[in-house]
Amino acid sequence: MTTSAPPTSTAPANPRSRVITASLIGTTIEFYDFYAYATAAVLVFPILFFPTGNDTTALLLSFSVFGAAMIARPIGAVVFGHFGDRFGRKATLVASLLTMGVATFLIGCLPTFNEIGVWAAVLLLVMRLAQGFALGGEWSGAALVATENAPKGKRAWYGTFPQLGAPIGFIIANTVFLIINFALPHPDGTAQRSAEFLAWGWRVPFLFSAVMVIVGLWVRLRLVESESFVKAEEKGAIRKFPLGVVIRRHWKSLILGTFIMLATYVLFYLMTNFTLSYGTKSGDLSAASATAQAAAEAAGKPFDPTAFAAQFYPGLGFGYTDFVIMQIIGVIFFGVFTLLSGPIADAIGRRRLLLWVTGLIIVFGLTFSVFLLPHSDPKFTGALTQAFLVLGFMLMGATFGPMGALLPELFPTNVRYTGSAISYNVSSILGAAVAPIIALWLWELGDGNPWLVGIYLSTMGVLTFIALLLSKETKDIDYDENIGVTAAR
Repeated sequence: MTTSAPPTSTAPANPRSRVITASLIGTTIEFYDFYAYATAAVLVFPILFFPTGNDTTALLLSFSVFGAAMIARPIGAVVFGHFGDRFGRKATLVASLLTMGVATFLIGCLPTFNEIGVWAAVLLLVMRLAQGFALGGEWSGAALVATENAPKGKRAWYGTFPQLGAPIGFIIANTVFLIINFALPHPDGTAQRSAEFLAWGWRVPFLFSAVMVIVGLWVRLRLVESESFVKAEEKGAIRKFPLGVVIRRHWKSLILGTFIMLATYVLFYLMTNFTLSYGTKSGDLSAASATAQAAAEAAGKPFDPTAFAAQFYPGLGFGYTDFVIMQIIGVIFFGVFTLLSGPIADAIGRRRLLLWVTGLIIVFGLTFSVFLLPHSDPKFTGALTQAFLVLGFMLMGATFGPMGALLPELFPTNVRYTGSAISYNVSSILGAAVAPIIALWLWELGDGNPWLVGIYLSTMGVLTFIALLLSKETKDIDYDENIGVTAAR
């Protein structure tokens, strides 16, 4: 009499802890690097790299270089997507992380305008383009590592972990800036930037990224290729030119994915870049004029009080450290709602959840003049501003979380990296690249009242809402079946 051996279960190629860590740590580092630049673009670069003598012009130039990275992102999406769909996800993820890390480290080593003139701005632009190129391939690869290794019915939940890198990266980057700023002497009070901070302190967050990159590379080098990609390879579905396949066969998904992501991007950069500019801009012309004059003198430029008054538009007047702390409090809600959105999207569907959240974003855009106008009581202004940041970042988490699953699900395995990366990053041009500049222009057009900035967000929300109405639910798509057209066909 013989007995058959009990069936044995095969352990997954990539254990759950490794999948979560690899997808989370990479995007955390990438977003840390991106936020470090975003913070410096408001606080440091207008003074040190674009000392035009005009406050608005310097800030616009700084934001333009910030937005230039968004143009490089679709290029990175095509390049990294091509290699990710042809040769696998692992090596591509390592390359994108290394590219971002080197570019960020070198920003911390750049000479300023006073040292090499306009070439300082040129070098900053080159490094910024390299950052954008790297991020173009990072997000999609991290999302695929998470979702292609997710258990059945938990793809959106797993897809929130690379998304969680955004709030964590924001908190780490701004905490590092705050620690450095607090540690340096402040003759004018800790709420303001010190001379030492402008001289060398701003470089530390960029140099510190090298430590984080080393940790991230160690984690990612331990990954095994996803089973979805291996199955597609075994069945002959891998294409020599994934971009051509995406454009020819999946153009509708590319367009829908781009506009589904649009409101998320605009909200994202309004809540980080624009609010930092608006929140820390003085509402007092005399105080703002004194600050601008000191900055012009530090840069060796003449200062024209009449010209400054003509281009001045007020803000909320918070100190830098005070406002960043308020932002960090809001970003905590960003992280919490990012995680909460995953199980909800798995339960009711990505499309249904995002339709509700996008509707709320449209309404939220109509409230800017309610929350963001200064009042005679500073405490009341602070309470309204904090409420605005919490609400905005809650919506940001709820809309950003499901994207880690939804965008990859729009495409089959053999072009999933390329398709999701292009949709995600082309949307960055339509949303993130121009959002800070448009917001600055609308802020000035409204004579300091940000209501037009809110209308801009609501308009982008309407476009996203239409794209969601035209799309289909993707939560029940089977990755093992949806590998794409094979060579046999």
